[in-house]
Amino acid sequence: MDFRLTPDQRELRDGLRALLAGRFGPEQLRAAVDGRAGPDGILDALTGAGLFALRRPVRQDGLGLGLAEAVLAFEEAGRALVPGPLVATELAAAHSASGHGASGHGADGGAGLAGVVRTPRSDRGPLLVERLPSLSLLLVLDTGAGEVRTLDPARLTARQVRSLDPLTPLWELTAPLPRGELLSAADPELLWTEGTLLTAALQVGLATRAVETAVGYAKQREQFGRPIGAFQAVQQLCAEMLARVEPARAAVRAAALSGVGPGGPPDPVEVAGAKLLADEAAVRGARDCLQVHGGMGFTWEADVHLLLKRAWLLERMFAGHAECAEKLASGLLNGMAETYVGHLS
Repeated sequence: MDFRLTPDQRELRDGLRALLAGRFGPEQLRAAVDGRAGPDGILDALTGAGLFALRRPVRQDGLGLGLAEAVLAFEEAGRALVPGPLVATELAAAHSASGHGASGHGADGGAGLAGVVRTPRSDRGPLLVERLPSLSLLLVLDTGAGEVRTLDPARLTARQVRSLDPLTPLWELTAPLPRGELLSAADPELLWTEGTLLTAALQVGLATRAVETAVGYAKQREQFGRPIGAFQAVQQLCAEMLARVEPARAAVRAAALSGVGPGGPPDPVEVAGAKLLADEAAVRGARDCLQVHGGMGFTWEADVHLLLKRAWLLERMFAGHAECAEKLASGLLNGMAETYVGHLS
C-alpha cells in the first residue's frame, strides 16, 4: 500500500492549512476562547472551501473525493483546533442528509451544522450533543434497529452541561428521542466507523500541533544561559511525542484506505486501532507539551491547556478507548482463528 500523497492531495492539505492559518490563527483562536468572537466565521469559511462536501458526489454539488482526502483535511482542522461539530456535519453531507454540505445550508436554510448520537448507549451514559442550539439537523444512529434517522433539534429537550473544552459547548438530551425521519440506505455502523476515523484524524492533527508547540517553546525558552531544548530531558520528551504521532498518522491514513475496493467502507478493526494510537498521541502529546512549558503551561495565557482539554474530549467522542480496544482484540482473535483453521485444512 502506497501512503505517499498525490499532488492533488498535497494541494488540498496545503491549501487548507493556509486557509486556517489566515482565518483561524492564534489571535482568532484566543478571541473564540475568550468569547470575543464566535466560531461561525471559520465554519463558514470551511464550508465555502468544501470541507463538508469532500465526499459528497459530484452530481450533488460535491467534490466526489474519498476518505483518504477527508482524513487529510480533518488532520489540518485538528491541528488548528477548529471547533465542531465538524465530524457530524461531514457525515450528514457525505450521506446526503437533508442537503447538508452542498451549499453550507440545511433544508431549512440554517447554518447547515449537524450533530450525531448513537442509540442504544451500551455504557448507559448521557446523550451529549455539541452546540445543539446552532444545529439544523441531528443524526440518530440506531444500531439496535440498524437504521439512521434525522431529527429537528428544535424538537428536542436538553440542558447545557459543563464541558472540558471551552470551544465545545455540550447539551445533554433529557427526554426520549422522537421517531424522526428515516435516512434511507444509511448504515449506522458505517457512519459510526467513519466518524471514529475522522475523529482520529482530528487527534493526529492536534498531536502534531502539540509537537510543534513544544519544540517551538524549547527553542526560545532559556535556562542557565541556553535554550531548554539543549537539555537531553527536553529533547527526549519531544522525540517521544514525534514517535507517537507518526505511527498514529500512518495508521489513520491506512485505515482510510482499508476498504475492499476503491471507495469501499473502512475496516472497523483498522479504524479501532488507528483511534487508539491517535488518542494516545494526542493526550500524551498534550501532557508532554505541558511538561516542556513547565509552570507556564498551566496558565490561561498559554494555549497548551486547550490542546489537552480538546484531546480529552475527542478521546471520548465516537468510539472511546474501551470500545476500540474490544473491537481490535476481537478482530485479532478472529484473524488468528481463521489462520489456525486454514492451516488445519
